[in-house]
Amino acid sequence: MKIKFSYMMVAIAIILSFLLYKDGLKGLELKLQDLWLQEGRAIDSRIAIIAIDDESLQQIGHWPWKRDTHANLVRILNEGKVAIIGFDVTFPLPAEDAKEDEQFIHAIQSNDNVVLAHYGQFASYATEGMIESTALSEPFPALKEAASGLGHLNTIPDQDGIVRKALLQFSYQGEMVQSFSAVIAEKYLEQQGQALTINHKALNRFQQLHIDYVGKPNAFEVIPYTMVLNGDVPPLYFENRIVLVGPYTVGIKDDFLTPMSQKQPMYGVEIHANIIQNLLEGNFKKEVAWQWNMGLLLVAAGIAYFICRMRSSLLSLLLFVLTTGIVLLSSKILYGKGWIISLVYMLTLFTVSYIVSVGFNYFTEQLERKRITSIFGRYVAPQVVTEILENGEEGLKLGGSRKDISVIFVDIRGFTTLSESVEPEEIVGILNEYLNLTANCIFEYGGTLDKFIGDATMAIFNAPLPIENHELQAVKTAWAMKEGAAVLEEKLLERYGKSVKFGIGIHTGPAVVGNIGSKTRMDYTAIGDTVNTAARLESNTKPGQIIISDKVYEKVKNQVVVNPLGEIHVKGKIESITIYELEGVRG
Repeated sequence: MKIKFSYMMVAIAIILSFLLYKDGLKGLELKLQDLWLQEGRAIDSRIAIIAIDDESLQQIGHWPWKRDTHANLVRILNEGKVAIIGFDVTFPLPAEDAKEDEQFIHAIQSNDNVVLAHYGQFASYATEGMIESTALSEPFPALKEAASGLGHLNTIPDQDGIVRKALLQFSYQGEMVQSFSAVIAEKYLEQQGQALTINHKALNRFQQLHIDYVGKPNAFEVIPYTMVLNGDVPPLYFENRIVLVGPYTVGIKDDFLTPMSQKQPMYGVEIHANIIQNLLEGNFKKEVAWQWNMGLLLVAAGIAYFICRMRSSLLSLLLFVLTTGIVLLSSKILYGKGWIISLVYMLTLFTVSYIVSVGFNYFTEQLERKRITSIFGRYVAPQVVTEILENGEEGLKLGGSRKDISVIFVDIRGFTTLSESVEPEEIVGILNEYLNLTANCIFEYGGTLDKFIGDATMAIFNAPLPIENHELQAVKTAWAMKEGAAVLEEKLLERYGKSVKFGIGIHTGPAVVGNIGSKTRMDYTAIGDTVNTAARLESNTKPGQIIISDKVYEKVKNQVVVNPLGEIHVKGKIESITIYELEGVRG
């Protein structure tokens, strides 16, 4: 059965390896990473958001606002020596009033620190590598020329609608278009005398960066647009900081679901803030290649097989829980080091392996119960079989052990003479009746039917399971056989004019009990002097007589009626044995 279970484990490993190669559980993998790896951390105070929120819309008016409003915001922020201003809105067309645009352009040109946005359009499909844009929506020419930098706002959610990655760049007409977040981070670091370094090896096959979110929606500092215009927040509050200006209201549709909250959307401007913090920190998470994940999966399969083969189901469960905890903890440590390993395949392997192991063990146990029932049901009473199954190995220790038992040998006297005058088919029927009687009596008193030897029966008491007062149980069994045989004797007299009687010998003492035989054929039996003595006593009985040894008598003398027969010498023994004829059982 172990070989078959190993085949099942191999099949599980192969199926999960195939799914890993085909990325078949990608959705579950992403959900698991969302729950386990994305936990948030300290917010970078260098980044602030000026929100185009409901409060500001009520005071200023409906969107879009006049360009001179934005010009005033830029002037106020630059009075406070802001580092970078990024507008997470597009200005594709000039205003109807040219003076508004002139004020906005002049404010932008004054400090060379304003990053504006454009937006790419893509085909409905994409191949691995650099994504190609089919069109680009940019600020109108004069505004574009005034800006310190331009970056795209494109946000590409995964198939489940959750934004987990940032498209750092795409191609348009042979030119690279950098993301809004990357341009802002790059210009900020330039002001600090540093350079933005992007680990391109950490980008996925579509040149996307994994976003390690710093918190749930509203985690970054958010200041209403009008509070800045009205002077409620002093300009110097923004000194040397990155300020992102963008929609922060459901009225201007610019929100997305994120791993941090799959029910409460996060506004696009805050997603950019998260990406910028990742870039400033040099926080690049790389998904390990599928070959490495495959190796980890195979190692996990080996560990799972080892755990499943343990005898204790409780220990297996504890080890599976411990191993799962180690995998989860290791994945979090690796995530902190910049590596993302696949979790769902290993955890699925552990879960499925444990379930299959439990089911397999249950199935194996049922087969074993059926086997034991089939084997021992022929030798012992049903209640003994039940106890063997309930007690398991403690109740049944095969292989040979020394213990005190009582042994009965029963022989049918006169059967040979009867068989000479009766047809063989009838003889078989008569024999079966007598043997069935002996077996039923043995089972009734909890004995074990050891074997049939022609027309003789051997039974043992106190093995494989202990029996209280096993000597008395053996005596009661013999007396029940004698009483039951009386009915059969009458039937034979009526039918054939001849009768047969039992001769029964009982002895008690130590013997070796267990599976005796070869690797291919073995019997559950007892061997030793006690067994031989019981057989010799039976051979000395007269028809219808039950002889018990003195050792048996000493154990049951208060419960039986006997006739002392003195001492006899039996074959194979030097000393004589005192024997008694059983004439009745009290109670």
